[in-house]
Amino acid sequence: MRTYLAEILTIGNEILSGRTVNTNASHIARRLTSLGFTVRRITVVMDELDEISQGFKEATQRSPKVIISTGGLGPTYDDKTAEGLSLALGRKLVINQKALEEIENKYRQLGLQITEERRKMAMMPEGSIAIENSKGIAPGIYIEYNGIEILATPGVPREMEDILETFIKKYMKTRPEVKYVEETIYADKVMESALAPYVKQLVKKYDLYIKTHPKGYELSNPSLEIQIAGSSKDEEEIRKRINECIKELEEYIKNLGGVIKNSQQENQ
Repeated sequence: MRTYLAEILTIGNEILSGRTVNTNASHIARRLTSLGFTVRRITVVMDELDEISQGFKEATQRSPKVIISTGGLGPTYDDKTAEGLSLALGRKLVINQKALEEIENKYRQLGLQITEERRKMAMMPEGSIAIENSKGIAPGIYIEYNGIEILATPGVPREMEDILETFIKKYMKTRPEVKYVEETIYADKVMESALAPYVKQLVKKYDLYIKTHPKGYELSNPSLEIQIAGSSKDEEEIRKRINECIKELEEYIKNLGGVIKNSQQENQ
């Protein structure tokens, strides 16, 4: 069975200075691992054009199947990821029309005009696909280069996670030769913050990707969609691991006063 390698590139002075913990890289690594990838390297570079370009260039030279970056896609002067990626790939930096339309629509809904800084977020390497961002403004950048799938995401965690999931479900072509299983449960009357420490325990115990997606209001009407996923060469093994995790997760939810809308135990 072939090994599917992946690399992660984090862009940001705040990571290197220790001001911000690199939670984005750990999230991306967990998600890629759940799909069956082997994350070979996580690299952090400064918000400098040459550093970003070199980071992408070195990663492509190692020929992983997937490269995912996070950070540097905003409207400010130090957001240079798109330009750095263009330099690394030898592609022109151009306006992506789909991205521009989405950005213009979002600002128009706020009663704001497009400015040069806002227009900057639509600049992408020629041949890129703009990945929609439902949690913010700047779209993700998806481009294929020498058989490598490259995804650039914003640094804001909720935006990164949203774009990453959209990429995996709608655009990603590379799929490791393992069985990937994903289940979803829904729960009301339990706050995401209350469940968070138990989710952290279960991630470590079962070596799975678990993500809570709030659908209600944390304080007044909490409602969660909970995604549990993992991969294995053995389909029976991964399904058993996920089922055991879900049963334990449901117990935690009930103990916290939550109500499970599609209890696995009820469906069996």
